[in-house]
Amino acid sequence: MTASRHIAIVGAGMAAIACARTLVQAGHRVTVFEKSHTVGGRMATRNSPFGSFDHGTQYFTIRDPRFELALQTSPGVCKPWSANTVHVLDKQGRVAAAGHPAGEAHWVPKPTMNTLPQQWARPLLDQGSVELQTRVDRIEPDALNKRQWQVRTTGAQDSTHVYSGFDAVVLAIPSPQALALLQASQMGAPLQKDIGKVTVAPCWTLMLAFPQAVQPGLTTLGPQWSAARSTHHRIAWLARESSKPGRGWVERWTVQASAAWSQEHLQDDEARVQAKLLKAFTEVTGIRAEPAHMDTQRWKYAQTVQPLGRSHLWDAKTGLGLCGDWCLGHRVEDAFVSGLELALAII
Repeated sequence: MTASRHIAIVGAGMAAIACARTLVQAGHRVTVFEKSHTVGGRMATRNSPFGSFDHGTQYFTIRDPRFELALQTSPGVCKPWSANTVHVLDKQGRVAAAGHPAGEAHWVPKPTMNTLPQQWARPLLDQGSVELQTRVDRIEPDALNKRQWQVRTTGAQDSTHVYSGFDAVVLAIPSPQALALLQASQMGAPLQKDIGKVTVAPCWTLMLAFPQAVQPGLTTLGPQWSAARSTHHRIAWLARESSKPGRGWVERWTVQASAAWSQEHLQDDEARVQAKLLKAFTEVTGIRAEPAHMDTQRWKYAQTVQPLGRSHLWDAKTGLGLCGDWCLGHRVEDAFVSGLELALAII
């Protein structure tokens, strides 16, 4: 059996958690650094007075048997979502394919999308192995042992700290952020070259609530489908959140803008984005009611356009590794496989 090692993991999304869990199960120590206040990455949930929104990842599929086995460790958490997905052709809301269940099962954690990563990360959190609201600014050789690593961080109220004594460092963050961190640290030149081949697109997301639909004789507004892929130039995806298992009955919609439109309007203010996406939502769905609640989220690194083409990057000589959905694609499952296979390579 190999000696226990201490591994720093930057990021706390699905890839990071899959990697961390696997390493801990093999007898290693991990410290996870996450700049946000919670774990999960884009498996995220935004709360409102009218219910929650899965404003990042909308659902996931189960194709890899290892992912299926991992999900079995959390029985009852994930439920199939009968999404009744359609394809909407244009701004008149014409449907190209009649409403039908998706050919592949759509799964969602219950009651919110971040329930699954939070449950998987709970043992790490309980052990004090996760440093939340802690941004890693630089990785460098340990000041006391050049064969190990240390990381420089910024925490709440701009407090700074150096964590040391790591035998390896894993970057489980979006590829542009990983590249920037390696460049700032002047580390991993061969890895930088590989990451530079990856292309990731942004996404503006609009969240809408229509509590007026919860009335006798009126259960939904607009179309009878609950999810749609769209060719509208502004919108790529729409989903009725209230159609998902355990999400509550108040009519709520999540609208994800197209990659091209999101890139073009990346620096727009939220009010302008809301107005334009709300107009497009009305055109596609026919829902002309005034929403009682409206919110937006800008994801700068939302969907992989050009993936790395292999599950992870690992330099055993230096002890630097990278994983994320961007290695294989953009699915939750891609992130899980990436984190798992990097952990196995480290082990």
